[in-house]
Amino acid sequence: MDTLALEATQPKKAQNGAGPGVPGPPTPAKRKPAKKTKKAVVFFEVEILDAKTKDKLCFLDKVEPNATIGEIKSMFHKSHPQWYPARQSIRLDPKGKSLKDEDVLQHLPVGTTATFYFRDLGAQISWVTVFLTEYAGPLLIYLMFYFRVPFIYAPKYDFTTSKHWVVHLACMCHSFHYVKRLLETLFVHRFSHGTMPLRNIFKNCTYYWGFAAWMAYYINHPLYTPPIYGEQQIRLALTVFLFCQIGNFSIHIALRNLRPPGSKTRKIPYPTKNPFTWIFLLVSCPNYTYELGSWLGFTLMTQCLPVAFFTLVGFIQMTVWAKGKHRSYLKEFRDYPTLRSPILPFIL
Repeated sequence: MDTLALEATQPKKAQNGAGPGVPGPPTPAKRKPAKKTKKAVVFFEVEILDAKTKDKLCFLDKVEPNATIGEIKSMFHKSHPQWYPARQSIRLDPKGKSLKDEDVLQHLPVGTTATFYFRDLGAQISWVTVFLTEYAGPLLIYLMFYFRVPFIYAPKYDFTTSKHWVVHLACMCHSFHYVKRLLETLFVHRFSHGTMPLRNIFKNCTYYWGFAAWMAYYINHPLYTPPIYGEQQIRLALTVFLFCQIGNFSIHIALRNLRPPGSKTRKIPYPTKNPFTWIFLLVSCPNYTYELGSWLGFTLMTQCLPVAFFTLVGFIQMTVWAKGKHRSYLKEFRDYPTLRSPILPFIL
C-alpha cells in the first residue's frame, strides 16, 4: 500500500495528549485588567466675608480640597487687586488668629462650603528692608556725632576729635554692632514671614535712630568724662561686649541651620559643638540674652545714662519677645526642655 494512503487511513492523534476523537481542554481566555475606579473629587465652595462688616467680598467655586490658604489668597487677589496676598489676613473667626499660608483647606474645620473672614493688614514692607533701614540709621547717625559735624556742638568743635580714648573705642564697638546686624540681615537671617506692616518701620526707626542720636550726643560731647574706674572698667566692659557679640552671632548661626532655605519648619534648638550655644540648655532665646549682655558691657564702658536707659528699654522689649517665643515652644513641642527660662537662666 502506498505510504500516503496508509497515513490517510490512520486516525489523527488529538492535540494536548487527548485520545482519538476527544477534544483538548479549552484555551483559557485572557482576563482584561480591571478598570481602576476614580474617586470623585469633592470640590469646595469658599466664601470670604469682611471681618468687620460681614459683607461678602468674594465667592470661589470649585476649589480643590488640597488648596492652601496661600492659594486661596491668590484667588482672592484676582478679584480684589488692591489686597495682595501679603496684605491679607484670612481667619476662621472674625476675631480669631490668622491662618497660615501652608494650611490646607480640607484639613481645616470647615465643610464643603467654607466661610472665611478677611482683614486688611495694611500696606506691607519686607523684613529685610525694615532691618536694613533700622540698622543703617544708628550707624550713620552715631558717626555724625563722632566726627562732630557742624550744627551739633559749638562751631569751635566742628570736625574735632575727643581726647579720651574710650570715646573712640565706643564708636568702634557701636559701629561694629550695627555692621554685624546689617550683614546678618543680608546673609544669615531667614524670615518665616516675608513682610510686616509698613507703619512699623516708622515706629522702629524712631526707636533706634532716636536712641542712637541721644547716646551719641553725650558720649561724643566735648565735656564728656570717662568712666570713674578708668582703664580697668573699660577693659572689663570691652571683654563683656565682645564675648556677647560673638555669642549672639553664634546663636543666629545655630537658628539659621535649623531651618532649610525656603522652609518654615520649626524645630527645637539645641546646643551644638560651639560652646557659645551651650546656653540653650538653660534659655529659650539666648540671642536676646547675649544682646542684653552686649549693651550692659557698652553701658559699663561709656558710663552714660542714655545708654543705660536704652539698655533697660531694650531688655523690657526683649523679655516680652522671649516670653512669647518660650510659650510658643511649650505649646508646639510636647518634649520641650522644661529647665529652660525665656531670657535669664532660672530667673526670667
